[in-house]
Amino acid sequence: MTQASRWLDGYLRAWRSKAPDDVRALFTADAEYWFRPDDPDPVRGIDAIVEMWIEDEPAEPVFELEVLIEDDRLGMIKGHVDYPGHAFYWNLWEVHFAPDGRAERFVEWFMTPRTASAADDEGSAT
Repeated sequence: MTQASRWLDGYLRAWRSKAPDDVRALFTADAEYWFRPDDPDPVRGIDAIVEMWIEDEPAEPVFELEVLIEDDRLGMIKGHVDYPGHAFYWNLWEVHFAPDGRAERFVEWFMTPRTASAADDEGSAT
């Protein structure tokens, strides 16, 4: 199992458990959690990440995620997350690893599916 695969398994375990120790196992003390690449206010520090992490979800998430590519310092994870009845997101995650395998920086690139009317509007533009 690769470093990114182990990290992803831990992420999913922490997502399900909401246990602070599971979250702390994933991130360094000074880690940054970016909800999007241009996030004006990323979550900084493990205590803030744990506090954010244990907040209630809008629904029980259903996810399909896999490691796309990795090296010793960076893992890229792709997939989707569905909050049934609430929202669906396509995801690409950057996981910047510290030497101990925890994330020192996590960046989400998420997209919502286009609606049929948005796709129709784009197709009619000239």
